[in-house]
Amino acid sequence: MDTTQFLRQHIRTVNDWPAPGVAFRDITPLLSQPQVFRVLIDAFVHRYMAASMRPDVVAGLDARGFIIGSVLAYELGVGFVPIRKKGKLPFTTISQTYELEYGSATVELHTDAIEAGQRVLLVDDLIATGGTMMAGKQLIEKLGGILVEGAAIVDLPELGGSAQLRRAGLPLFTLVDFEGH
Repeated sequence: MDTTQFLRQHIRTVNDWPAPGVAFRDITPLLSQPQVFRVLIDAFVHRYMAASMRPDVVAGLDARGFIIGSVLAYELGVGFVPIRKKGKLPFTTISQTYELEYGSATVELHTDAIEAGQRVLLVDDLIATGGTMMAGKQLIEKLGGILVEGAAIVDLPELGGSAQLRRAGLPLFTLVDFEGH
């Protein structure tokens, strides 16, 4: 069994959550079992250890991107930078607002979190519509960071987010794609 198949069998689908008709892809089983969590983290570590892919810093998107991103940064021996929901960071921030299905949201980044020219890996748990990752990309670029790649455990390609991110020039790496239900 390859890594993708192994991880896929540990992602739980919760139907009709958070709304009727939605098949929610729950990654928490990947985190709760030590062997599975190790396989997950190792899949990312092996990719980003290569000199051509190695970041100077890992940026994780609030909130599940913190889980993967911080462990990955630790394993790579680089720093971790949180991109948080508006109002959660205590220092001077820059912000980026993005559209959701019903409204908008804003994420923020400390102004001193990334130095111009630093190579940044942007991490989240899942790519759906791509709004959060696009906002993270824009924040990193505002500070002069160079995006190595956007990485996520799961891609839901039918929602169009990954295609939109690629069109915007962000290379992506995901471990498991889910089409349909």
